[in-house]
Amino acid sequence: MLQPPGMIDKDKPNHVWKLKKAVYGLKQAPRAWYQALKDFLISIGFKNSLADASLFILQTGSSFIYILIYVDDIVITGSHAQELRKVTTKLAGKFSLKELGELSYFLGMEATRTEKGLHLTQTKYITDLLRRAKMADAKPVATPMSSTQVLTLNSGDLLSDPSEYRVIVGSLQYLGLTRPDIAFPVNRLSQFMHQPTSTHWEAAKRVLRYLAGTADKGIFFSANTPFNLHAYSDADWAGDHDDYNSTGAYIVYLGRQPISWSAKKQGGVARSSTEAEYRALTEAAAELMWVQSVMSELGIKSTDTPVLYCDNIGATYLSANPVFHSRMKHLALDYHFVRQQVQAKKLRVTHISSVDQLADALTKPLARSRFETLTSKIELCKRRPS
Repeated sequence: MLQPPGMIDKDKPNHVWKLKKAVYGLKQAPRAWYQALKDFLISIGFKNSLADASLFILQTGSSFIYILIYVDDIVITGSHAQELRKVTTKLAGKFSLKELGELSYFLGMEATRTEKGLHLTQTKYITDLLRRAKMADAKPVATPMSSTQVLTLNSGDLLSDPSEYRVIVGSLQYLGLTRPDIAFPVNRLSQFMHQPTSTHWEAAKRVLRYLAGTADKGIFFSANTPFNLHAYSDADWAGDHDDYNSTGAYIVYLGRQPISWSAKKQGGVARSSTEAEYRALTEAAAELMWVQSVMSELGIKSTDTPVLYCDNIGATYLSANPVFHSRMKHLALDYHFVRQQVQAKKLRVTHISSVDQLADALTKPLARSRFETLTSKIELCKRRPS
C-alpha cells in the first residue's frame, strides 16, 4: 500500500507498506475500494452518473449497460446479453468476482421477475425483524398508526433501556425502500430516538403488528408502464404538537408505479397552510428534477411535461404567479425555484381534490377506510409467484 500523505518516510519515499493485517475494516477502505472500481469502469468506457455516484452507464451503439454498486455488492443489467458477458468477463479479470445469476436478493430486498414486470419485497427482512422483536406471532392490525393518537415528546413514561426502541425504529427506516405506507409513522417515531417513552414504544409495536399482516406486500414495476412522470405533494400544517412544525411529503410516479417517496418534518414553523404546502411542493419539484436527470442519463425520455399535483389552491397559484400573495416574501429564495421550473415549462403544477391526494397517507395517520383507499392507489401489492 502506498505511504499516505503526512506519513511518508523521508529516507525511503518510493517504498510501499507491506500489510500485516487487512485494511478492509478501516474507515477509508470503502472509499479506496470505490475509487479503484470507479477508475477501472471508466477505463473500459463507463460513465459515472452525475445524479447518483453509485451508478455507472456504458452506451455502445444502441445498447446500454448499467452497473449499480453498494460497496462490493454489484447489480449489472443491460439491453444485450452479449455485451453484458463482455463486461462481466473484464470485471472478473481485474477483481475476484462471484456471479449469482438472475437478480433475486439484494441488500435485504427480494426481487421477483415475471413477463409482467418486477416485484420488490422485503418479506425476509420483515420476518427477521419481527422475530428479533419477539413479535412473530403478533396479532395484525389494519393500519400502521392510530388515527386518533397524538404522539408528543412527553407522552408516556421514559423507557429504562431505550436501546431496543432505537434498534427497531432504525430497522424500520430501511423498510421505507419498498413500503411507502409506513413512511409517516416511521418518520414520526424517529423524532423520539433521543428520549423514547412507553407510548412511543407502543406505537412502534403497532407498526410491527401492521407489518406482521402485510409482510408479503411490496412495490410492483410493470414492464409496460408509460414513461410519463407525475407526483403528489402534501403537508400537515403545524402537525407537530411539540414545536408546531409541519410534516411535508411527496410521492413520485413513473406511469402507474410509485418510484420515490418521502415524509419529512419541515425545518421551521410555517405561518400558514399555504406556506407549508409550498415548501412540500418545492421538495417534490426537486425530486422530480432529480428523477428526470437520472432518466436522462439512463437514456429514457419522459413522454410529457411532469405534472405535480397539490391540493392547496394558494400554493398552486403561488408556483405560477410571482406577484401572488405579498405575505410570502419571507420565504427563502430556494423555495421559489419551483416557480422557475413552471415558467420554463419544465414542470406543471395542478390543483387536485383532497380526496384524490395520494400523498395524504404520508403526512398524517388515517382512519382505516381512508388508509386502505390510498394505499390501494399506491399499488402496494402482494408478491407475485415467480
